[in-house]
Amino acid sequence: MNSRINTDSLAFLVSDCARLIRSAFERRIVAAGLGLTAGEARTLMQVAAINGSRQLDIASRMGLEPMTVSAFLDKLQARGLIERQPDPLDRRAKRIVLSEAADAKLKQIDKEVCEVERNATQGFDQEMQTQLHDTLCVFRSNLQNSELPAEIERDLRPVD
Repeated sequence: MNSRINTDSLAFLVSDCARLIRSAFERRIVAAGLGLTAGEARTLMQVAAINGSRQLDIASRMGLEPMTVSAFLDKLQARGLIERQPDPLDRRAKRIVLSEAADAKLKQIDKEVCEVERNATQGFDQEMQTQLHDTLCVFRSNLQNSELPAEIERDLRPVD
């Protein structure tokens, strides 16, 4: 039986590249001495991307458990980089917003992200970079909008 996996399939390549870019980002954040872990830096970036979102929404976007994100947010709040504000629509929830101090830290993080991207796209001309960007945006949108087949969706529902 030949059950060899095609490591050049699109799914495998995208997954492998995501792992490698995440690892490169983590190394750069540690080496930059920002006083943040890579997880805290990623969380701060997500807060900046959707400033004013609920913790649950941030966790969902990051693909992490809410308690993991809560720990990152606790550390970011202790450093004065974010604030938790009451959600006017749900008294149990908090909205996460950037503090003024976050701007300088985000600029430092962005510098590291740009360096990771520069290294990852060595040999790409501007047209290739633009094409890759646009293609990945469509790829992401397709995945975000895809629905599971009804039988799988049914199997994932909680049992009463």
